[in-house]
Amino acid sequence: MPKGSPERTAARKEEIISACEKLYQTMSFKDITLKEIGNETSFSRPTIYNYFQTKEEIFLALFEREYIRWNEELQSILQDNEKLAKEQIAEKLSASIANREQLLKLLAMNNYDMEANSRPERLTSFKVAYGESMKNVCRILTKFCPEKSAREIQNIIYIFFPFMFGIYPYTTVTEKQREAMKEADVDYIYQSIFEITNNCLLELL
Repeated sequence: MPKGSPERTAARKEEIISACEKLYQTMSFKDITLKEIGNETSFSRPTIYNYFQTKEEIFLALFEREYIRWNEELQSILQDNEKLAKEQIAEKLSASIANREQLLKLLAMNNYDMEANSRPERLTSFKVAYGESMKNVCRILTKFCPEKSAREIQNIIYIFFPFMFGIYPYTTVTEKQREAMKEADVDYIYQSIFEITNNCLLELL
């Protein structure tokens, strides 16, 4: 761990993560390198190794930050509402997920690589944020669907969270992909992140 104040360490980590985030908006996971990330920071590339050992660890930290941001939205749903009908639960959860397109992209693209190539302590930190998301959705369902048993809520969680892995590729497609579907004679109805998530939640609830 580098010398310096906790504030400086946290600020540099955030700068590295934000540099990765910026590149990921226009580049693919495989094309982003530590050199590219270093070029987007205010310090030298070797300094990155004081905080992250691999590219995957930086992406995992970005992934963790996305879950933390989603948790803030989920906690707002819990705290700002006394009662919600099933349609309102589905709408609010779907809206919160529609705000997290980068989270969905990371889920769909590189989850396995990021976890496999990160140190245990980095993986544990990520799992804390991920696990809190599962707990928050469980809390929302427990609060607003009191008629559902613990087993029913668990079943919803175990269906919905795997479903999230497929949201991005089913809703974010290129013209090349659309043309291939057309040429393959696949009559597919494209939906937004909100629409496909809302439809799934309404079925589950």
